[in-house]
Amino acid sequence: MANVVRLQYESKPPPFGHEMRKCFSFDPEYINMNHGSYGSLPSPVAEAIKPYYALAEANPDLFHRFTSIDLIRDVRKRMAKFVGAAHTEEVVFVPNASHGLNTILRSFIWEEGDIISSCNTTYNSISRTAEYISDIPPHPEAVQFTLLFPTSHSEIIQNWRAYVKSLNEIRNQSAQKLGRRPKIVAIIDSIISVPGALLPWKEMVKICKEEDVWSVVDGAHSIGQELDLNLAEANPDFWVTNCHKWMYAKRGCALLYVPKRNQHIIKASFPTSHAYKKGGGSNFVEQFEWNGTIDFVPYISASCALDFRAWLGGEHVINDYCHRIALEGGKRLAQILGTEIIDQGQDFQFTLSMVNVAVPFPPTMSSAFEIDMAFRRKLLIKRKIYPAFFYHNGKWWIRCSAQIWSQVEDFEVLGEAILEASKEILEEFGDGTEKKTMIIEDKDERLIVN
Repeated sequence: MANVVRLQYESKPPPFGHEMRKCFSFDPEYINMNHGSYGSLPSPVAEAIKPYYALAEANPDLFHRFTSIDLIRDVRKRMAKFVGAAHTEEVVFVPNASHGLNTILRSFIWEEGDIISSCNTTYNSISRTAEYISDIPPHPEAVQFTLLFPTSHSEIIQNWRAYVKSLNEIRNQSAQKLGRRPKIVAIIDSIISVPGALLPWKEMVKICKEEDVWSVVDGAHSIGQELDLNLAEANPDFWVTNCHKWMYAKRGCALLYVPKRNQHIIKASFPTSHAYKKGGGSNFVEQFEWNGTIDFVPYISASCALDFRAWLGGEHVINDYCHRIALEGGKRLAQILGTEIIDQGQDFQFTLSMVNVAVPFPPTMSSAFEIDMAFRRKLLIKRKIYPAFFYHNGKWWIRCSAQIWSQVEDFEVLGEAILEASKEILEEFGDGTEKKTMIIEDKDERLIVN
């Protein structure tokens, strides 16, 4: 069996902060404040996976039919241990979290009266997946849990318990009419994409267990940002995470966790594998080992990424630094903008390595997507710096990623850029008190804004 070579580093890593940029391939003029969207591949990891690409090209048949399968099995063992799965056979690789979540949600046999629950802060494509499932026969009901910041973990848990109980009441009423007990499937974020906030997802999963509700956890931002994962203990019904975001694997690389008790739900991989129904028994892992020709090296890179992180000092060292910079940088950014961070509790229970800061717009400012697009042009293209922008609870916000290359000074540069861009956007779009029609053009796009 082929094994992935464990990386050994002879030198010490650069200190965290701007010196660490030498370990990445960033444009020298670009300040990356949005690592959370696509991840950032370290140069040592990129170098470490070159031999596996060489193997793939030296003998494509050998690599895809034998070598890659052995290598990925080796990595799965390591990843299963890293996330605290009870068995290696409970984790498989998929290209990204959305792919994994769609695999889960489309695997349920939906029936009349079933309920699929998302949240107003659920990642947009996943809430759209729930909407799509509801739109086609037999039309399970799509519902949403409303989550508005500022809030607290205790308030979320209290509201979630009441919400799930209310779903159970609806189910009981349907059961009397249908003569059977409908299913409820709840999509839960571990760390929301926007706002970038840690939820009390383990407690939410526990409530689902108590109320006989399936829990599907979108952990896209978890691995590499959330410490000491123990899925066997947290016990979600399903869980998916992106290794290419915070863990430094090559994109796209994600881990799908399905405990053995629930693998009967995932009857087929997506796309359907040649191994579907092979042998007549459960072959969950085998179906995901090969279901079409893709670039398998990103899956192998997950092991190299863990070696790189160990060289840096390990998970706690990395995350302690990123958490500190997120808080210090977020507070400094809010000070420059004259606004606030979204996590207003003294213990900052929502903040790991992402911090959310309000944009200095009047409350009448439009929530239109064109505002987001304007920020993209003005910051990403013109000013070579970019966080993520989003609208929540009547305000525009910035989601900033703090990473091992970040310093508080980066937040100061961002603050000045946002002040300039915000002023320009107000001049172009108005403050929302009156309707304006304009045409905005640049070399990349043309927007008609009403």
